Amino acid sequence: MTIPTKPSLLQFIQDKAYRPLSFKELTRQMQIPKEQRDLFKKLLKDLVKDGHVIKIRGERYGIPAKMNLISGELTCHPKGFGFVMPEEGGKDIFINPGNMKGAMHRDKVVARVEGRSKGNGKREGRIIRIVERAHKTIVGRFEKGKGFGIVIPSDERVLQEIIIPPKEIKNAKQGEIVEAEITRWPAERIAPLGKIVAVLGDYEDPDVEIEVIVKKYGLFHRFPHNVIAEAKEISQVVADEDITGRIDLRNKSTVTIDGETAKDFDDAVSIERITQGYKLWVSIADVAHYVKEESHLDTEAYKRGTSVYFPDRCIPMLPEALSNGICSLNPDVDRLTLTAEMDFDHHGNILHSKFYESVIKSCERLTYTKVKGVLADNDAALKKRYAHILDDLKTMEELCLKIRKRRADLGSIDFDLPEPQIIIDIEGRVEDIVKSERNIAHQIIEEFMLAANQSVAQHVAKKELSFLYRVHEEPDEENMYEFKEFIRSFGYHLKEKKVSPKVLQELLSNVEGKPEERVINHVLLRSMKQARYSEKNIGHFGLAFEYYAHFTSPIRRYPDLVVHRILKKIIKGRYSEKDKEHWEKNLPET
Repeated sequence: MTIPTKPSLLQFIQDKAYRPLSFKELTRQMQIPKEQRDLFKKLLKDLVKDGHVIKIRGERYGIPAKMNLISGELTCHPKGFGFVMPEEGGKDIFINPGNMKGAMHRDKVVARVEGRSKGNGKREGRIIRIVERAHKTIVGRFEKGKGFGIVIPSDERVLQEIIIPPKEIKNAKQGEIVEAEITRWPAERIAPLGKIVAVLGDYEDPDVEIEVIVKKYGLFHRFPHNVIAEAKEISQVVADEDITGRIDLRNKSTVTIDGETAKDFDDAVSIERITQGYKLWVSIADVAHYVKEESHLDTEAYKRGTSVYFPDRCIPMLPEALSNGICSLNPDVDRLTLTAEMDFDHHGNILHSKFYESVIKSCERLTYTKVKGVLADNDAALKKRYAHILDDLKTMEELCLKIRKRRADLGSIDFDLPEPQIIIDIEGRVEDIVKSERNIAHQIIEEFMLAANQSVAQHVAKKELSFLYRVHEEPDEENMYEFKEFIRSFGYHLKEKKVSPKVLQELLSNVEGKPEERVINHVLLRSMKQARYSEKNIGHFGLAFEYYAHFTSPIRRYPDLVVHRILKKIIKGRYSEKDKEHWEKNLPET
């Protein structure tokens, strides 16, 4: 018999083994030849490391669920307790401070369920094994003790202070922010030991604050040399051969609308009135043309997953030569794009959509403030400056409001929770925190991007091909019951047992402008499930969309790049059986 794969070995232990089995019993029952037993042992060790299989006393192996055990990630609370989030999904398990077994925040653990809380009936348990440690190093404030040092973690969820022996203190001074490598892991009633590997500096220094966040979340803020070298090889000018076979949209009035400080422009829009209503072009940077699958750029982008934005800087997913250069839809230069062309009727319903590779030349780099000045503030100077696109902007506003109304009629939930805007002074220190504005310009881009994302997902779904959807599941009944109880104290009632997005949006409309508006918005948001990516389409509850994907931000979001690659194959009629197998295998890992 040939050596089994991980899934087949897991399936065997799950279905055939009625009790935990020793290595010898497993090899005998699965008929593993002697010459392949070393490979089989490695396979088994990998499953143990992943937490799918657990090794217990007597060197026996079994499935955690069969032994009333749960594998998952530990999330700690600053007060000392924690929750294990099961890998297989479902409700988390509460772990009280005395049952942590030295586990740290975000460690992969195995927990035994030992009962339910008398108060709320939720599962409680204890950690019996730490499968994988999440932290090799800890960032925190250095304090001097008597004959030793202490690192107090910056992340309050890391509950253990790190003891630093005298010879490992290096040059760290009292109160400085340092990075410590853990040399002895914590255990029951045993503190972790460590050594200082880097002194980051004064905790009040803005640059140090950024460095702390980078270390705390394991962000990749420097590109490897091979990635930089690959980016440098890409021309910053669109060549004639790049344009061949593309639809030429350079004669259209195409604009970008972004924030004042934005440098990476993913999307551009243009519009025309037609007999049936409106024709809208949403053109997105063709990042997939430059970032080839399995290249150094692609591997690094996958590892990063997304660009990370700070008040005064950005850690980009792609090197600046691409993110701010050839991929960015800068004004007055040719740029390669992937376009969603959509026809709308006079009520904002999509009549028809098509998708193609294109080339554009943006005629204006607009900001939300400038567009608001033209459309909402009737600013004479701005209207004169942008007279050549004034009619286009007014038409965009008209279509936006119609799409928005139609979306509201369908029950799309619109949380009124403006984000804070952090004002930075010339030295990089926080000067003020103000409520960010959400004006008509933001709404135009929001509605147009939602329409493009929805159209792309619908187009691919009809072809029944493997795809990466952005999905949002219905909220749990228990969470909705608690939310209903909460809003009753304000005099609001949701009678339906199964709540629809339309009913929730009607509630938010009813509380608009009232003192309880913000708290009800916040509690409802916390009662909902998080949106996620999935190769299986289950719709988007919050948006009330049957189909939805992320298509419009491939410069800063890796899933959008995957969507582009699949869409380009479909557009060119090159989506083969091999591609189908490739995406069926890889999409669950994206």
